[in-house]
Amino acid sequence: MEERRNLTLPAILDARPEPRAEEETKPGNYFVSNYPPYSFWNAEDVKNAFVTFERPAAPGTPLGVYVHIPFCRKRCHFCYFKVYTDKNSSDVQNYLDSVAHELELYAKKPFLANRKPTFIYFGGGTPSYISSDQLGRLVERMKQLLPWDEAQEVAFECEPGTLTEGKLKVIKDIGVTRLSLGIENYDDEILKLNGRAHGSKQIDKAYELARALGFAQINIDLIAGMVGETEENWRECVAKTVALSPESVTIYQMEVPYNTTIFKEMRVNGREVAPVASWKTKRDWVNYAFGELEKAGYTVGSAYTAVKDPSKTKFLYRDLLWRGADMLGLGVASFSHVQGTHFQNEHEIDIYRQRVDNGELPILRALTPSSDDRLIRELVLQMKLGRVRSEYFTGKFGVDIKERFAPSIDKLQSDGYLIVEPDGLSLNREGLLQVDRLLPEFFRPEHRVARRV
Repeated sequence: MEERRNLTLPAILDARPEPRAEEETKPGNYFVSNYPPYSFWNAEDVKNAFVTFERPAAPGTPLGVYVHIPFCRKRCHFCYFKVYTDKNSSDVQNYLDSVAHELELYAKKPFLANRKPTFIYFGGGTPSYISSDQLGRLVERMKQLLPWDEAQEVAFECEPGTLTEGKLKVIKDIGVTRLSLGIENYDDEILKLNGRAHGSKQIDKAYELARALGFAQINIDLIAGMVGETEENWRECVAKTVALSPESVTIYQMEVPYNTTIFKEMRVNGREVAPVASWKTKRDWVNYAFGELEKAGYTVGSAYTAVKDPSKTKFLYRDLLWRGADMLGLGVASFSHVQGTHFQNEHEIDIYRQRVDNGELPILRALTPSSDDRLIRELVLQMKLGRVRSEYFTGKFGVDIKERFAPSIDKLQSDGYLIVEPDGLSLNREGLLQVDRLLPEFFRPEHRVARRV
């Protein structure tokens, strides 16, 4: 550890040799979060979103609400989300007022008539950055417009260094059932090197407080392959996580999108390869973590998650959204999916607030995909769970996925990643660990080489 103590990100870039192997991590977005890719969304389709708002929802369609809190103490070097680190308390409150006003505008639309959300998700940024009073006022206004009394899941992302006992009590009192701690790593030097705002002592304190307050589900986020991370450190992180025994663990493999601090440093230094672990190393590390978690009684439930008790630990935000649920995204740059149409809000906070405060829905771009595109979307997202059932797609879309995607299935099967079963398809562990690289095989040709942002 002493050798790493005085290193900075530029120093690591200078010191690391430039490998050329295919498995090295290069800049770009590899994670598949939707389909068709965001780069195909456009301003012309925004009118279609407004049409969907005037239609009552199909009976039985679950509704979710996503609330984007775009504020952080620091911007992590690997972060590519829309976040702000320069806003004061007044700025934050003005933004939260706009979020509540945005929901007020939607609440008047027919698609929300007589509906109550099944799940709510507070994401960021750092939702736990805002004050307890601000959070309480926001939630009170939201519940007045869209009651939560039937919500089965309320998820809330936290940065450990922003949590106090008082704030955690407020978070629990508003009905949060799934508390997600963005730990990423337990080593102070690696956290610092990657631009994280919290330290190891804050992790332990936050977890102990949350556990003492009795949250129904605590999730721990880890990232495999962070700048400066070693195999020894990774094994220590896994052991620490197993010892804490959270209800669920989420593990992401580090990627370096184009709008990150790491990429900017790479460009200055003329580097083509990111100063993080190779994809093979990251897969090996996640595989090790899954193995250790399985030894401790966990079940691997997707390419990124392991849960202690699948009968009790759910993630409705993921599972319902990946099966076509409506989700209304509130806040700057938020993504939504309503009655088959995708749309995203304005990217810049000032423009977002101006439009909302003028009584406008702040939609920037949208896309209404074809029935075939909706089929592909649900197939690729559900493949991340490791297994899909043919009957589901036949019943919903009237399509036999084994026939529709026969060439792609044959290729992935011959490559040793996919297993064709009588009732569907499944990925083996090697396929699951690199599912985001494999999913474009199911895309339509024009979408396979597109940027995903």
